[in-house]
Amino acid sequence: MIVFVFIASLLGLMALGMPVAFALIGCGLAMMLYMGISDPQIIIQNMWDGANSFPLLAVPFFMLAGELMNAGGMTRRIITMAMAWIGHIRGGLGYVAVIAAVIMASLSGSAVADTAALASVLIPLMRTAGYDINRSCGLIACGGIIAPVIPPSIGMIIFGVTGGVSITKLFIAGIVPGILMGLAIMLAWRWSIKRDNPRVEPKRSMAERLVETRNALWALVLPVVIIGGLKFGLFTPTEAAVIAAAYSLFVGVVIYREIKISDLFGLMYRAAETTAVIMFLVAAAGVSAWLITTANIPQQLAEMVEPFMGNKMLLTAVLMLLVLIVGTALDFTPTVLIMTPVLMPVIKQAGIDPVYFGVLFIMNNAIGLVTPPVGTVLNVVCGVAKVPMTGVIKGVMPFMVAQITVLVLLVVFPQIVMWPLAMMSR
Repeated sequence: MIVFVFIASLLGLMALGMPVAFALIGCGLAMMLYMGISDPQIIIQNMWDGANSFPLLAVPFFMLAGELMNAGGMTRRIITMAMAWIGHIRGGLGYVAVIAAVIMASLSGSAVADTAALASVLIPLMRTAGYDINRSCGLIACGGIIAPVIPPSIGMIIFGVTGGVSITKLFIAGIVPGILMGLAIMLAWRWSIKRDNPRVEPKRSMAERLVETRNALWALVLPVVIIGGLKFGLFTPTEAAVIAAAYSLFVGVVIYREIKISDLFGLMYRAAETTAVIMFLVAAAGVSAWLITTANIPQQLAEMVEPFMGNKMLLTAVLMLLVLIVGTALDFTPTVLIMTPVLMPVIKQAGIDPVYFGVLFIMNNAIGLVTPPVGTVLNVVCGVAKVPMTGVIKGVMPFMVAQITVLVLLVVFPQIVMWPLAMMSR
């Protein structure tokens, strides 16, 4: 019965239009009333405990780093470099979008920010070149959702804190799946443009390519610094976020000189706004997470999936299907915060590696960002391109199917996810 109270109160409050954070608190109150708990301090204490975490300090700094990269010209130079190398081939702008998305994912970790930056630069070029605009929007949206999978990932930070999983290991394990997501949508793009005849960019000389690569070099160095520092234990993920923000500020102000001192307040304000939304969600989820544990909901879920407990692959597949369904109705961060305390005890009981599951879980939630009806990233790309959602939903389908295929591949072959960790631990 407590499971019904949890689900009904949460979905009921959200259906009434209540923001997710307040719905989580309301859900906690409903569970407290049902369980006969009347101490209001429980809510305040668990909200404080939920947000009072050193690793979560990485969130505002990575948010600020993303704002600084976009304003400082790092994003534009990455796209220009990719265009110099492959813009001249058939469908080149699509490949540019994916390569730029992968590189940008290794810088900011925010799907919404990366998608908005890519769409604002590439959509006008793709429209002028004669590409199908709905398909182009779908490609850029699916390229943008690689950001939560490739380190540094804000989603992995939230999952790691909520589930008690090593964020450094999650970062390293997310590299190969993120690259596979990019390759998969490249293949889908190649297949989907067979009947199109878009205009291609003029081929650049080797000298021009090297110039553009040199211009983007400052942006390309940052992922190496972050991953290398984490690998060799030079700094924690939280410290990596500070380094990313400071590096982006230095490059934008001193090297590229596209950020003025007068711009800093606005950039910090936007980063603070986004951080406030995320942190309030994290705090509110602390209440429901405590009550979920107290009500023993994970054990009830374990009893429901008991027929699959003996087969790790089958259990992972069932849970991934559940998360994929939930992701169509909930946004990325609420899904992570709500599902993690429910699923993690089941995962540990079944003997599934939490790092492996975490990567698949984050990847699945990232795909949820382009699944209707919510599809936050779809809304972003539609807003930038000024096109209706109905057409973009059709355009995104081949690329979403390609990324779901990668997810299925990783369920069947878990060693693909764990291989980088094994290599780096030697």
